[in-house]
Amino acid sequence: MRIAIWHNLPSGGGKRALYYHVLGLLERGHTLESWCPPTADRTYLSLSNIIKENIVPLHQPVEKSGLVGNILSPYQRIVDRIRALEQHCQQCADEINRGDFDILFANSCCFFRTSAIGRYVNIPKVIYLGEPNRWLYEAMPQLPWLALPSIKAWWSSPKYLQAFLNNLIEVQGIRVQAREELYNIQAFDLILVNSLFSRESVRRTYGLDSKVCYLGIDSDMFKPLNLPRENIVVGLGSIYIGKGLERAVHAIATIEKDRRPSLIWIGNFSEESYQHQIAQLALSLEVDFVPKVNISDSEVVNLLNQASVMIYTPVLEPFGLAPLEANACETPVVAIAEGGVRESIKDGINGFLINNNNPVEIGQAISRLLCDRELAHRIGKQARSYVLEKWSLEKAIDQLEQYLQETRGKRIFLPTTAQITVQAVSI
Repeated sequence: MRIAIWHNLPSGGGKRALYYHVLGLLERGHTLESWCPPTADRTYLSLSNIIKENIVPLHQPVEKSGLVGNILSPYQRIVDRIRALEQHCQQCADEINRGDFDILFANSCCFFRTSAIGRYVNIPKVIYLGEPNRWLYEAMPQLPWLALPSIKAWWSSPKYLQAFLNNLIEVQGIRVQAREELYNIQAFDLILVNSLFSRESVRRTYGLDSKVCYLGIDSDMFKPLNLPRENIVVGLGSIYIGKGLERAVHAIATIEKDRRPSLIWIGNFSEESYQHQIAQLALSLEVDFVPKVNISDSEVVNLLNQASVMIYTPVLEPFGLAPLEANACETPVVAIAEGGVRESIKDGINGFLINNNNPVEIGQAISRLLCDRELAHRIGKQARSYVLEKWSLEKAIDQLEQYLQETRGKRIFLPTTAQITVQAVSI
């Protein structure tokens, strides 16, 4: 197949998944070419090292000045970015449509998750959607469209009226964004997701069906190095509220001080204010918290081999590569049974699943592995065998290739009430 790729991905699990998808398809003799805007991360697992990658401009919105500009800025910022991304996608689609490609394999957008690229290409099109735009539909930590707190005699408070007006304008921008993301995802012939949990999320969010196409682990890179296991618990994931670092800190704090492990957290990026909050929390609870941001893959693998346990505490994570990467290094995982990790961690096989966010229970599971080295060793060995058997890159590419070939041969219509009744309107 001749496959066109589109993405606007940051560094992290999504980009790693795309890189291995591209590499695997190349190894099977397919021809691939990629398109992305300059806002995509092109240094982390660079596609340009293995295929041609076209960088198409994305014009950044200019803030409007004046009173009206200031009032409308929350709405206008969203609308301008939507228009800019749509123009970018139109240019990419023009080039793809002239390129004699068999299929489009689109990936997520770091701004809107779904982009307009599917609306403009005239070949069969598949999207691999790591997750919907959760910020629009989940409390992270609060739903963005909730009404302002009510107050008595609101009509007599100029400050409240101003806040009310600003909120109305901002929420209208959010509604426009949600509408456009829905139109964008409806344009694809097939939606692929990374877990059953994500499949349910797509159904809840967009009213559309999707198919699970599990990811695989590079077991040649993530492998045991036979390093001494230290009194370290490792976390892996971007340092922001969605990864639940406070849950991990509270759990570590329940372990007795004389054998309390350090918590090393590896992140591809860090939200500074959140990292500061976690550092302060750890200090108050006497937990040794050590953030490691933007370190090399070799350093990541070394730390996964030095740690005795991985702790996994994100909030409703759609799938999560990190636990399986740790498993491939023979490191057991203690995870909160929430989101997609319930599909990858088998309790007592490659780690332990805790059925609620109880810091004491999480801490007890970690302590059990720290104190019983024989148990930790056995689960670590089982974990790597489990990854090799169930989560290989080969299996992941087998499934992806099959879905792409099926979609190339036929157009898949995903019926939804929204597609029948909703007509696109101008922004």
